[in-house]
Formats: sequence, structure tokens, C-alpha cells
Amino acid sequence: MTSIYFQPLETAAGYSFKRPELLQQALTHRSFSASNNERFEFLGDSILNCVIALNLFERFKDIREGDLSRIRANLVCQDRLCEIALHLKLGEYLRLGEGEKKSGGGQRPSILADALEALFGAIFLDGGFEQVRNTILLLYAPYIS
Repeated sequence: MTSIYFQPLETAAGYSFKRPELLQQALTHRSFSASNNERFEFLGDSILNCVIALNLFERFKDIREGDLSRIRANLVCQDRLCEIALHLKLGEYLRLGEGEKKSGGGQRPSILADALEALFGAIFLDGGFEQVRNTILLLYAPYIS
């Protein structure tokens, strides 16, 4: 896979990888390889929660903690992640094992949501916190407003 292959995804995410191998791993499901995106997903999940929490905290100064928590939970849930992943056409880039491909794994909400979190983890590793923050806020702008 070349960086030209990933260019539409990078453009949509607002980030161009310096190390495309990180992007490739973020898009690799465990059914495809032992070197997969699960650890990136773990990292991306935490970063996503942090970025969304910080944005809500700064943006909505008069909202109480319980309400902020409910808003954040709605923004980082599987349904929202899947919606964003579908917008990015992330399923077209996933590396899946044959069984997952045949069963439509590239459109399965859990796989898409996990891959988006892995993408956030890869962007963090490649470009740092500000870069991943910018990407998350770009992709979440329609939902946060």
C-alpha cells in the first residue's frame, strides 16, 4: 500500500502521516495479523475521551459534571464512532482476514468504531497530542456544536 492509496482518508481526517506504517497498523484487524490495531485502539480510546472532555469543559462552562459526562458518553459511543468512520469510508481501508471480509466485517459497527479509535492512536503516535486533537475536533465538529 502506498501513501497515494491512503490520501483520501488522510485528507478527510485532516492529517498526513509521516510514518504510513502506523496508519497501516491502525487499519489492521486482528483477523488479518498478529500485528494489529488493538493497542492503538486502547490508546485512541483514552485520547478521544480526553479531547472530548477537555473541549466540553472549555466550551460549556455552566454545565454541571453529570451533564458533561452524559454529553461525552453520547459523543464517544460506538454509534457515533461508527457514523464518523462511515463518513471517512474507513471500512474501505481496513485489512481484514478472509472470514471477516466475507461476513461484511468492513461495515460492522464495532470494527469500524475500534478502527477509528486506532486511527486516533496512530495519529497521536505519529504527530503528537495537538495533531490528534485537531483531527478529533474536525471530525466531531458537527456533533459538538
